[in-house]
Amino acid sequence: MQVSTASRLAHTGEYYFSRKLRELAALNAAGANIISLGIGSPDLPPHPRVVAALAATAAQPNAHGYQSYQGTPALRQAMAGFYQKSYGVALDPATEVLPLAGSKEGLMHIGMTFLEAGDAVLIPNPGYPTYRAVAEICGAEVRDYDLTAATGWLPDLEALAQSDLRRVKLMLVNYPHMPTGTPASPEFLTKLVEFATEHGIMLVHDNPYGFVLNETPPTSLLSIPGAREVALELNSLSKSHNLAGWRVGMLVGRADWLTEVLRFKSNMDSGVFLGIQQAAIAALALGEEWFAELNATYRARRELVRELLAALGCEAAPGQTGLFVWAAVPPQYADGYALSDAVLAEARVFLTPGGIFGSNGNGYIRASLCQPESVLREALERVESMKVTHADRRVAARKQQ
Repeated sequence: MQVSTASRLAHTGEYYFSRKLRELAALNAAGANIISLGIGSPDLPPHPRVVAALAATAAQPNAHGYQSYQGTPALRQAMAGFYQKSYGVALDPATEVLPLAGSKEGLMHIGMTFLEAGDAVLIPNPGYPTYRAVAEICGAEVRDYDLTAATGWLPDLEALAQSDLRRVKLMLVNYPHMPTGTPASPEFLTKLVEFATEHGIMLVHDNPYGFVLNETPPTSLLSIPGAREVALELNSLSKSHNLAGWRVGMLVGRADWLTEVLRFKSNMDSGVFLGIQQAAIAALALGEEWFAELNATYRARRELVRELLAALGCEAAPGQTGLFVWAAVPPQYADGYALSDAVLAEARVFLTPGGIFGSNGNGYIRASLCQPESVLREALERVESMKVTHADRRVAARKQQ
């Protein structure tokens, strides 16, 4: 029997890292011992108090039933308190905070709630591939907006304003930006809110990287005057609190918009396990010392990763934030895919080609900081050995001439 695939998947392939991790697993099973600097999955554990909160709740016999689609009042209050403490943004925990099983889930909930055929969505190029996938699955038209080194990886809002925006309903933005690590100033965010207000566009700000290697205080788009009328913001504990596999995040903003998102969400899941909610409350209560320790570890790792990329001839711009280093590929490689393939084949180190994030990423490579220093040093040694091998080949070739 043949069953056709739904047309909504016609332009959407399997997620790149889903395919790549399977490929790397097969290489490792064959004895390759690949060092992956690809995906941004924190290898560090959560705070012990977070683990203890999970364990204590899991030990309670009445803690294992279905949970509220909106999360517990205590979790919503903790999330609102986190926004007040971290960003100076006051939220009503009853109506302006919606806990999620990770912010990636929230992207799909927003798309399915607000997008339909005939709508257009502004997507950053380069940007998180899920943005494009959500728009395509929801039947909307994808319109890239360019981010380039020449514009500081910020959109040219004046050029966008001159384009045809009549069918644009939604614009995805993400600062600090992944994959480039670019932060956005309050001045730029103010212009972004003004642009969205003038053109009647909903902003969806994806904000999971603000606490990792950010030398300035983290910023919420909702702290910008006028943003509450035009914006929703996604946030996550995956990167900031080492809870990537626990799947806990939040959507915050306008109460009427969250009510509509909940209408879709409540038909798709049955809430987050109470133990994870209690653990998230403990995580959100952690103070500055948690982030200071976390960033000290990542800062040391970043130096090793930058050294590795420099050994490959890649150039990483200063001032990057987040869990990655983004670097321009040297001219001897056609693009990031070519460099990634060469380093994987010759050094058994995997780096993410920038092209997976969009065409403006083709000339770049991205390396994750989510490996211990000992592993990063080994990766550096492998890459340096790869350079030596190339030098030996050049010497041999000259001798043959």
